Amino acid sequence: MDQKVMYTLSYGLFVLSARRGEKDNGCITNTAIQVTAEPNRIAIAVNKANYTHDMVLETGKFTLSVLSEEAKFDLFQRFGFQSGRDVDKLADFQEHIARDGNGVVYVTQGTNAWISCQVVSTMDLGTHTLFVADVLDGGVLSQAPSATYSYYQSHIKPKPAAPAAESSKKRWVCTVCGYVYEGEELPADFICPLCKHPASDFELLK
Repeated sequence: MDQKVMYTLSYGLFVLSARRGEKDNGCITNTAIQVTAEPNRIAIAVNKANYTHDMVLETGKFTLSVLSEEAKFDLFQRFGFQSGRDVDKLADFQEHIARDGNGVVYVTQGTNAWISCQVVSTMDLGTHTLFVADVLDGGVLSQAPSATYSYYQSHIKPKPAAPAAESSKKRWVCTVCGYVYEGEELPADFICPLCKHPASDFELLK
């Protein structure tokens, strides 16, 4: 199957944030939809490998910050290419966040809205958990268009640098973050050191 077929789906991009005790954290997600209007509910699917997943599962509360076309690549690096288990993603970022009524942070830079939620049910999807949640509060931050996954690929993610003239090695590029691997073959079990995506998300540069 051509894996690119999945890129044609219309994904939004969000920072999913949660708070457990005194710990704040957030991660990038592209799976969030409204599922009912009365009551107003949304559903999100979160990879179990994400630290934020465990925080939402335990506390039952989360906030989505809707990323806009004004978002810069460093925002994706901050929330998508490192783990909250290892670093404080919100360090030196306090001027770009606010808190909702649950005390959960939302991002005010490169976003156009925030949605505060309370989980009402969960479903185990294997690698992910589906959370269905009541919308408790929210607000519009700007009129900038929401960033889609396609827009991120075309306008936000850096393009890989041109190969050096003297290099004869093959180059494989991560379609998620743009990291380039050099070598004769990309190992089947290779994991991108930046965004942690697998070898199946790499393409051979022509």
